Amino acid sequence: MNNIKNLKVYQGMIIVVDMVNGFVTKGDLHDEAIGKVVGRQLELIKEAKDKGYLIVFIKDTHEENSTEHKRFGGAKHCIKGSTEEELIPELKDLENKEDTISIEKNSTSFMEAPKFRELIKEATGIQEIDVVGCCSDICVINGTMGLANYMDQWNRDVEIRVHEDAIATFAEDARQNYVEAAKLLGTQQGIQYVKKR
Repeated sequence: MNNIKNLKVYQGMIIVVDMVNGFVTKGDLHDEAIGKVVGRQLELIKEAKDKGYLIVFIKDTHEENSTEHKRFGGAKHCIKGSTEEELIPELKDLENKEDTISIEKNSTSFMEAPKFRELIKEATGIQEIDVVGCCSDICVINGTMGLANYMDQWNRDVEIRVHEDAIATFAEDARQNYVEAAKLLGTQQGIQYVKKR
């Protein structure tokens, strides 16, 4: 799906944040342990498809001179054309299908990606949004909090859920304080943190 202007009416969407090679399979910022949540993500994507929801793949994609690299110790990552910016193999086959859209972002917040802003503005029928992906304490929380703020700004009553069993971060055992802080901030913002029982 490329033409956001002719978007059909969706009641819900699932946003899959940054499940790209550069964070999961290779590159300076990857951690293969993030792959542990892929199975649950696939379940949630299937549930979303069965409901007729929109599936949105967010892909961290940078130029060589992206200023974001400086913020992460100079680690160049997810450079356009390197394959690091491509979805991991388990998700790649789901891309470019009906009711799916892929959006590149150049910051830690998908809300700042112009194409996502256009999408969320046009998707006025959305009543619930599920969020999965990585990293729990960086791109997931930054994008989701921005999304909640956007919905409040325009008085759109949308339920936003982050699936705890479908998000992960790098070096997660050593970063639990950041993961818990992200959850606390999100919950305070009215974002629901849920998981399969």
